[in-house]
Amino acid sequence: MTKTAKRDARAWQRMLSGRRLDLLDPSPLDVEIEDIAHGLARVARWNGQTIGANIFSVAQHSLLVDAVSRKISANLDRRWRLAVLLHDAPEYVIGDLISPFKAVLRADYKAVENRLLHAISLRFGLPARWPAELLAHVKKADRHAAFLEATRLAGFKEAEARRFFGSPPGLDETVEKRYLTPWNAETAEKRFLARFKELSDAK
Repeated sequence: MTKTAKRDARAWQRMLSGRRLDLLDPSPLDVEIEDIAHGLARVARWNGQTIGANIFSVAQHSLLVDAVSRKISANLDRRWRLAVLLHDAPEYVIGDLISPFKAVLRADYKAVENRLLHAISLRFGLPARWPAELLAHVKKADRHAAFLEATRLAGFKEAEARRFFGSPPGLDETVEKRYLTPWNAETAEKRFLARFKELSDAK
């Protein structure tokens, strides 16, 4: 590919809000929470290989991780709870690649994901680079949520899920039922936006 072709290639996505988000140089000014919620509610976890009439969306996964996070640490700062909710927000642009494929792409994928997360974080008052303790907390909550999704929705046996994702989080049965029954896209979008507003307003 010539230098001219590379320069002329489209590297931005038009959002329903009208924003154009550049994947090579994303600006916080082009990030809107409505676009994030709409996109994440329509991106399937597990490449769609889950049970139920609806996909299990990244928006619903984000709310499950938020619930697990509250179980792990009841006193987490409001800003960090917002970070937990937004931990997979870049996937509204790049989709939810399964972990094995991320391992194949390695640094290229991570660089794009990080640029997007930096822009999203700045847009909503979070630091561009999250502190190590927050990253560790998010990773732990995310793995616990993945265990539940794997065993309840994606056909994993418990022993196999433990090997890949560690121990289950021990959520209340009512909470599990709420967050592990796949919602339709409109419900997932609405509930994601409601939780975002709740965290944004709690200042």
